[in-house]
Amino acid sequence: MGDLIQAFGAVLHPWPLFFIVLGTWAGIFVGAVPGLTGGMLISLCIPLTFYMDSTNALILMISMYVGSVSGGLISAMLLRMPGTPSSIMTTFDGYPMAARGEPHRALALGIGASLFGGLVAGAFLVLLSPPLSRWALQFGPWEYFTMVLAAIVLIATLSQGSMVKGLLGGFLGMLFAMPGFNESDGQLRLTFGFDELSAGIHLLPMLLGIFVTSQIIKDALEIDRHPEALKIGAGRSWMNLRDWGRHWVNVVRSSVIGTCIGILPGVGASISSMVAYAVTRNVSKKPEKFG
Repeated sequence: MGDLIQAFGAVLHPWPLFFIVLGTWAGIFVGAVPGLTGGMLISLCIPLTFYMDSTNALILMISMYVGSVSGGLISAMLLRMPGTPSSIMTTFDGYPMAARGEPHRALALGIGASLFGGLVAGAFLVLLSPPLSRWALQFGPWEYFTMVLAAIVLIATLSQGSMVKGLLGGFLGMLFAMPGFNESDGQLRLTFGFDELSAGIHLLPMLLGIFVTSQIIKDALEIDRHPEALKIGAGRSWMNLRDWGRHWVNVVRSSVIGTCIGILPGVGASISSMVAYAVTRNVSKKPEKFG
């Protein structure tokens, strides 16, 4: 408890609060641009932190990362292009909601859920980080293999139409993840002599290629059609009491799922969002309205 009080005392000063606002704003801006990530922003700002106080530098970089994860939902909902890998599932329902004239409500739901999830994860980190870290370190190869297998099953479950198509998509994703260094023996695998593949195929450029290329082809086929642009205008982008009353169970459940999966080393927000989406769809009374 003494360390917690000392941490709050270090944060509640003008400069730390300023860097929280600055880092969050910059992270949201970068996360909203497809192709840019919070990791890129942090890498660019690391030289600037050499001359900063260590506490302020850490606060700035954490704020950038948190803001970038939340900012990815903006382009996912308004452009149907995920700004970050964690916003992939947001495109399934966020963009249709914005397209039918509810962009502010879609953004409000996303921002509110992101805020609550961050608070839950922060509470878990502060109060339960020692036991949770010991639990996460017990995960071995078999546990990770089981999680990957469960993710493929979730992909097949979430796919519309043929389940075989979903399974093939999951195995195709595994194939894209195989090029690079083999962690078991340190040898190159499936690089075909190209040095550029030695670091593997990064997730975000591949996703942008898949999403953006399909959208470009669709627009090229409908070049004579003039679709109506989304009318955003001015409005409130925070959840009202009615939305909180309808979705609080889903928000709490998804926050706990994201926290439990996020503490595992090597497992990011993209997998946790997929699991939370699948669980929400399975427990919903109207799963056919998803996607």
